[in-house]
Amino acid sequence: MIKHIDKYYNIGTVNEVCLFKDFNLTVDDGDFISVIGSNGSGKTSMLNLICGSLEAEAGNIILNGEDISHQKEYIRQRKIGRVYQNPAMGTCPSMTILENMSLADNKGKKFGLGFGTNKKRVDYYRELLSQLGLGTGRHEWESKVGSLSGGQRQAMALLMTTMAPIEILILDEHTAALDPKTAELIMELTGKVVKEKKLTTIMVTHNLRYAVEYGNRILMMHQGHAVLDKAGEEKAKLVVDDLLDQFNQISIECGN
Repeated sequence: MIKHIDKYYNIGTVNEVCLFKDFNLTVDDGDFISVIGSNGSGKTSMLNLICGSLEAEAGNIILNGEDISHQKEYIRQRKIGRVYQNPAMGTCPSMTILENMSLADNKGKKFGLGFGTNKKRVDYYRELLSQLGLGTGRHEWESKVGSLSGGQRQAMALLMTTMAPIEILILDEHTAALDPKTAELIMELTGKVVKEKKLTTIMVTHNLRYAVEYGNRILMMHQGHAVLDKAGEEKAKLVVDDLLDQFNQISIECGN
């Protein structure tokens, strides 16, 4: 998927930094990759390169055989679903629950000047939202999403992102802004959605336990390099202490 990527920041200045130099990453269909690493290791930059909000100086981004390196971000959004750290970024707070669900349901479809919501799909929306304890009554459909809790909005964002067919799901520290109990619920929902829809997924997280417990593959980033890449049985054998040992080793090598 990521081939020979070079990425520099502050080019031509005294603060010029090379983050990625000939960086490569192959993602197999159906992979659920947990990505960990310290701040500045390249985790979020990698996601931004895939999604198109960041452009590389060299290299290619390939998605299911198609080179999308020069596609605009809004074009890539038809194939790539992304859930952000901030719950406010995945929903429209000034619109109702029903309007938000309808908007997500019609992602990538042609639309005219007719009604924005399809009443025939309401039962489907209700079934999805019942997992969150939402959508049981008419008054809830008419509630503004901005009135929901952060956890409910993040859960809605996850469901909305995966309603329309996508080729890859990007989870950008999507539990980091939530309290521990709510984060657990969101991760359980994440695992369920990914499994049911058989989604190829890349999840950046600072929670080492989530990285160990979720996904079939784990990637540790450091200074633009993958210093750990374990999959299958090798990944299944990992425990949190193994990852902490790796972090400590990196810290010692860097003189910290």
